[in-house]
Amino acid sequence: MRIRSTAERPHSPPPEVLAKIRQGFSKRDMQGLTTVFALRGTAQRVDNAISGWMAGSVGSSARYQILVGLWASGEQGISHTEIVTAMGVTRATVSGLMTGLERDGLVKSCLDPTDRRKQIARLTAKGEAIIKRQHALNVAKFGAVFAPFTMQELTSLTELLRRFEQAFADFGSGQAIGVRPA
Repeated sequence: MRIRSTAERPHSPPPEVLAKIRQGFSKRDMQGLTTVFALRGTAQRVDNAISGWMAGSVGSSARYQILVGLWASGEQGISHTEIVTAMGVTRATVSGLMTGLERDGLVKSCLDPTDRRKQIARLTAKGEAIIKRQHALNVAKFGAVFAPFTMQELTSLTELLRRFEQAFADFGSGQAIGVRPA
């Protein structure tokens, strides 16, 4: 079985699968489902593109998130616990990321002198140079990606995506099954 590139991947299931899915869905609901397929495909493509941009320098979006946070914190640094909270991931995930960043010489962690239970992370000179280069690359790439869109289009899309996210959050618990908005 040949694996398709991201450019070849369809935004929806094959026609025979869609025909089966259509059973029981209204025309409006099918349009909503088509929107979900398009959104998921787009999100995957965006994630793949951004991961590709990061691969050659910082390594991943998660590593970028840590490095840019440390860059913003300056000499103060950030505790590992704060990184866990900011990223919304487990302590083990951050521990693995920090181990890699420290091994690569981008970050240095040390005990907080006021609370020896805390580890404080700071960028090294090498880490700062890499995050500055990656940031400049991101500015250029995002500028090119966003160029075809007006500010109003980007604002409208953001608002629609937030409403979409909230709708799934509201109905995600299963409490509102059977309730259909007007």
